[in-house]
Formats: sequence, C-alpha cells, structure tokens
Amino acid sequence: QVQLVESGGGLVQAGGSLRLSCAASGRTFSIYHMGWFRQAPGKEREFVAAITWSGGTTYYPDSVKGRFTISRDNAKNTVYLQVNSLKPEDTAVYYCAAIPRAGGQYEIWGQGTQVTVSS
Repeated sequence: QVQLVESGGGLVQAGGSLRLSCAASGRTFSIYHMGWFRQAPGKEREFVAAITWSGGTTYYPDSVKGRFTISRDNAKNTVYLQVNSLKPEDTAVYYCAAIPRAGGQYEIWGQGTQVTVSS
C-alpha cells in the first residue's frame, strides 16, 4: 500500500509561487495515476490537477490552467505541483491522491499541506 506525504505549503503573497511535493512510500508508485485537490474552509474539495502514471498526460480545470503545473518523478516516488501567480482564492489545504491505473476512484490520500495567499 502506498502512503502519501505532502510538503511545500506555506504563506505567500499574491502573485507568488510555491512548489508542492507529494512523496510516496512503497515500490508501486508508478502503477498509480496521481492527482492534486484542494479544500478551502467551508467549501467542497476541488480537483486542481492530475497526471497519468507515465507523466505523459496532464489534466487541469480552467480555474488553474496556465498557472498550475503537475509533474512526477517515478524514480523519486514523488509528484509535484508548481503553483504560480497565486491568488487569495487559492488559499486552501492541498492534498495529493492516487488512483490505480486499472481505474476506479482516488483511493489513497495524503494528509494535506496548507497554502495561504495574502493579498
């Protein structure tokens, strides 16, 4: 079973950037597609990025397209989320999650990392 640990969050001014990391334990990281989600206080969890197991295809919602970039390094068992041009509305806890290549649902979640954007 893969376990996920996020890091890299923090307090940043509007317009700034952060690089979030999600480190996976275990040897089976490459069998999972990976995603990033976020949840702001009082709001539902929101999808922000996904990447296939090989890193060949990425997905973004319109709300972050052009500002967020997801990538992965299977040799390091790590997936990244580069977040640029941050806005106060990007403030949230950011979670990474894993979904098996065979399909199904995101079944493994990290504990989250807080991103706070000040205006």
